[in-house]
Amino acid sequence: MKTLFSCLLAICLLCTPGFSAPLSSNARTVVPSAIQQIISVDYRALRGSQTAMALKNRVLPDNLKQFETALRGFGIDPNKDVEQITFVTYRPAKGGLSAIGIAQGPFKQKEFLLKMKAKGVKPEKYGLSFIYPMGTGMQLVFLDPSTMVFGEIASLKGAIDVRDKGAESLASNNAINDLISDSDSATIWSVLDQTGTQYMMKGALGQASSLADYDVVKRRLIASDYVMNFDNGVTFDLNVKTSDNMTAASLASLLKAGMLYRGMNATPTEKSALESMTVDNQHDLLQMKFKTDDQRFQALLKSDLFATVSH
Repeated sequence: MKTLFSCLLAICLLCTPGFSAPLSSNARTVVPSAIQQIISVDYRALRGSQTAMALKNRVLPDNLKQFETALRGFGIDPNKDVEQITFVTYRPAKGGLSAIGIAQGPFKQKEFLLKMKAKGVKPEKYGLSFIYPMGTGMQLVFLDPSTMVFGEIASLKGAIDVRDKGAESLASNNAINDLISDSDSATIWSVLDQTGTQYMMKGALGQASSLADYDVVKRRLIASDYVMNFDNGVTFDLNVKTSDNMTAASLASLLKAGMLYRGMNATPTEKSALESMTVDNQHDLLQMKFKTDDQRFQALLKSDLFATVSH
């Protein structure tokens, strides 16, 4: 079984430092109701932490790298102009999963549009929006001068439908909204629905997820949220809401068993990560906490173990 924290970290992708980063009102207008996961990342403090930058460089998805490259080609510098990025994974009506990104910052929209015109790039009009191709397989729409939405065309149109065509929006998803309200005042926050939580925990448990006990437990996982901070070392706090006290206790036992199993053949770096993690349950919540210093965390990022779980 892989080190639980490393696996969760890789699944969570861009957990980077920042200030309080709630979704803006304009960003919310394009978020569909059928959410699997939302991750909010604040780029403003990202650039001020070597540890956070090391994490970003380690787990930055290829499609986001392509998006950053495309932005530079049109005069927007991600290292200066992007303040916040929010990733949204949702389930479209036709099935499957779709994903969009929402970027916020002091973008020079007029200059961007002029460069698009000068390069002969013509947008597609869809609803009330103009969709611009980015030359990377992704498309982009400005919601206002400081908010843009990007993603593949089908995913992007699904998001636009929420604002322009009356598709069901985040406002109608009370469960996710409650999670956001509990999390979005933190430095970094993410929320997951039942399916997203089941997927995350299966990845975290590794071989232990094949046990009969987990097959029973997973059906009783309701939702989860996590926050991560780099203010004083590295902290990662995960809460998993379950259906009852017994389920939370059973899940905690599975995680603890997995930690003991992994510790039997762990490398020094892995042992350090395991020793920095605690697992507990309180009422119907599973709680996992991780805390370490910058030096040990960067060693974890460079380890073979992290390379295994992050690719």
